[in-house]
Amino acid sequence: MADEFEETSFSKVSRINAAALINLIIADLWKDSYRHSRNAELSKWNADLNCIWIELAGDVDEDSDDEKEFTKIDNALAATGSLYKQKSTGFKQTTPDELKNFAKQYRLLMQKALFLKRLQNKQGKGTAYYDDADDYMDG
Repeated sequence: MADEFEETSFSKVSRINAAALINLIIADLWKDSYRHSRNAELSKWNADLNCIWIELAGDVDEDSDDEKEFTKIDNALAATGSLYKQKSTGFKQTTPDELKNFAKQYRLLMQKALFLKRLQNKQGKGTAYYDDADDYMDG
């Protein structure tokens, strides 16, 4: 009896598919990320994008080109310094160097967001593409 059990192969397919839940989570994260980007809350925007990465990275192979690209963008962003915007006090104005760094951080966050959006689409978790196999439902 024990030998029969050991010879049986088990499939590693979830009995409950969480795809719909994951898509809802990702949609909420994108919504938050757009709000934070528009409000120039770079630290919150970055946190949103990192959460999206965590959701998508479950289907990314370790040391893959996708993981390397994400790490490259993330490291470039980290090299720019803090994403927390310091509130001005008194008569202190934002310096040209601070403005330049903010612009660099913003562009890197845009690059990170675009990479994640493309990865999401590549994984089939984003934009719906036409598939001839779906035609069977039209009949």
